[in-house]
Amino acid sequence: MEATLNIRISAAMQDELRELCEQQHRSTSDVVRDSLQKYLAVDQMNRLREKLRPRAEAAGFLTDEDVFKAVS
Repeated sequence: MEATLNIRISAAMQDELRELCEQQHRSTSDVVRDSLQKYLAVDQMNRLREKLRPRAEAAGFLTDEDVFKAVS
């Protein structure tokens, strides 16, 4: 099921968006949809990270580097 979303943006942002769409030969809807999808994925990751932080710290994972060392 698809829905329509109306948003208000500044004229400057609209100009940047228009230029980007022209450069990439993509529609405004495609660019905004992809951008929103990426934003939501990053937000979900950040929320999950915060939720798991106490368990990770208890296990000795205090930084991203600690995690990378453990999985590399």
